[in-house]
Amino acid sequence: MKFSKQHSLKEIAAIIDCKYVGDDDFPVQGINEIHVVTPGDIVFVDHPKYYDKALNSAATIVLINKEVECPEGKALLISDDPFRDFNKLTRHFRPFSPLTSAVAETAKIGEGTIVQPNAVIGNNVRIGKNCLIHANVTIGDNCILGDNVIIHSGTVLGGDAFYYKKRPDGFDKLLSGGRVVVKDNVEIGSNCSIDRGVSGDTTIGEGSKLDNLIQIGHDTIIGKNCLLASQIGIAGAVVVEDDVTIWGQVGIRSDVTIAKGTVLMAQCGVSKDTEPNTTYWGTPFGEVRTKLKEYAAIKKLPEIVKKIK
Repeated sequence: MKFSKQHSLKEIAAIIDCKYVGDDDFPVQGINEIHVVTPGDIVFVDHPKYYDKALNSAATIVLINKEVECPEGKALLISDDPFRDFNKLTRHFRPFSPLTSAVAETAKIGEGTIVQPNAVIGNNVRIGKNCLIHANVTIGDNCILGDNVIIHSGTVLGGDAFYYKKRPDGFDKLLSGGRVVVKDNVEIGSNCSIDRGVSGDTTIGEGSKLDNLIQIGHDTIIGKNCLLASQIGIAGAVVVEDDVTIWGQVGIRSDVTIAKGTVLMAQCGVSKDTEPNTTYWGTPFGEVRTKLKEYAAIKKLPEIVKKIK
């Protein structure tokens, strides 16, 4: 999430009431998660396991819960609870704004686009030309749709990220200030749920087609000309490259990359990166021909056991 204008380190520290290391006027341009940070961004870290990753990331401001040596060219925000203070920043720079009508006054809808009854279009949404938004679709604040996009009934774009921190008294939610960005010529089926990024974008690439009942987690990127069948569950921060086909009931864990041209057969359980132009099957998943040979071998086990006896 980039701010509407540049702020100083001193100004940001005042918002969250914390100490800082760096020049008062050190430039701060946004907040982001570690996998999408750029210079000028704040990244937060609250576990020693990830200190080095955050301090050495592209982010130039690190919100951290320990006083450490500040890397050259960067600044630190010292907080007793970076998770809480990251939420404070999200709430400050992207506060919730309730709607007063089904289509927000600040939404911009392109020429030739049809919005069917009972659709809800949030604040600052941008929809391109010649789109069709069916009844009972919800498009959350700040989402962006390109041209020639079709969204079928019951689908929600821009729900909150499923992201929680375990506290002694329960789960603390990480607020979502990001967007969903849908590129040109995309079609999304009925009753899909595509979560907004925590601070960045969840993106559906140009020409991709999604069936009904698909869940896509926060900050995931779907490439161009991908085909996704029904009942797929994709976790947060997944990268699906171009020309990928994913069949029904596939589950994909967070932080993996599905390489260009991959085919995932129905009910795959995907736990790691794939190789380009390769077909996979099974749980745990593997290259399809190898998995078929394994299943054929398993069928012979009863006969082998009888011979041993």
